[in-house]
Amino acid sequence: MAAAITAAREGAEVTVFEHKDRVGKKILATGNGKCNFSNLAMGGTHYYTGDADKVDALLKEFGTADTLDFFRSMGMMAKSKNGYLYPLSEQASTVLDVLRTELHTYNIKVLTEDKVLEVAARSDGKGVELTTDSGRHIFDKVIIACGSKASPVTGSDGSGYILAEKLGHTLVPVVPALVQLTCKEAYMKAVAGVRMECRLRLVIDGVEDKVEEGELQLTDYGISGIVVFQLSREAVYAIRGGRRVQAFVDCLPGLTEQEYALFTTVRKLTGQGRTAEEFFAGMLNKKVMLLFMKLAQIRPDMPYDAVQEEKIDRVFALCRRWELTINGSKSFENAQVCAGGVDMREVSLHLESQKQPGVYFAGEILDVDGKCGGYNLQWAWTSGCLAGRYAVKDR
Repeated sequence: MAAAITAAREGAEVTVFEHKDRVGKKILATGNGKCNFSNLAMGGTHYYTGDADKVDALLKEFGTADTLDFFRSMGMMAKSKNGYLYPLSEQASTVLDVLRTELHTYNIKVLTEDKVLEVAARSDGKGVELTTDSGRHIFDKVIIACGSKASPVTGSDGSGYILAEKLGHTLVPVVPALVQLTCKEAYMKAVAGVRMECRLRLVIDGVEDKVEEGELQLTDYGISGIVVFQLSREAVYAIRGGRRVQAFVDCLPGLTEQEYALFTTVRKLTGQGRTAEEFFAGMLNKKVMLLFMKLAQIRPDMPYDAVQEEKIDRVFALCRRWELTINGSKSFENAQVCAGGVDMREVSLHLESQKQPGVYFAGEILDVDGKCGGYNLQWAWTSGCLAGRYAVKDR
């Protein structure tokens, strides 16, 4: 939609092909229905791609301020929450509504339930031919903005990758990203539903890869929450490569090592006359503490005085360094975005295919994925608007 609107504003006659019954369904699910559509802290460092310099240059050409201007021009007001940008209404439907209205304003033809089956150069070299469910169509330029495989129920079923491969493009392996991770430990069911602040370390083949801090959600299959999403792409690629992946959870990120050591020393002085469960009460969520006691082989009803000190220390250690074995992730259906896609090195700074002149790419179909915080939608606006602009201007 961003590409179509920009191209139409540049004077082009535009047709949008949509294989679902309505355009823009995926927008409605973003930001828990509030649509975090961009971020004031913008730049290439917030993205993963095979061509960081190119992505950074594109974001500088069309960044957050340009996105705000783009939506302001359609009548949408915005608000910032600690740099995270939302529509003032805090409704994702507002974003979709103004985009759909603008499609109508510029008389952009939208053909729904019309799937594109092939994109190819014409034999006479003049224009690009689309084969769709409704027949054959000839255009001067074509922009492929089909999304990825994430949340296929909204329409991004990976069909765009097939179109790209037929044009000769290389695909960086596509995996779920910003997704929940599954754990080997069968005991996760005992703590399912717990949410807690933590510091989460991702360790791959014994080497620390990345650290995130924030809210962790424990589930019956593993771990979720923004801290997990931010680490997930590295974890998924590592598992795909047969590497060992672990997550270490610090359940008390607000305490230094010295503060925690003093805390445990003082706490041990208060244990007399209590059961083990009573001794550990008040530290973390009860489900978590009961699990840690079980892992340390301590019965909750045991008198504290009867528990071996090394087992007490084991529980204290788990609070700071709880080790989980990551063995996979949830599927594309659960992923917010995908990592991988059309290699960015195979498109120009105008986002034109270097395999087939006249064909442009925009959005998640490209090997560009961002962190949580509005970065993936910003890439949609950046790549869409620039592809739409250059598809008209390039001759």
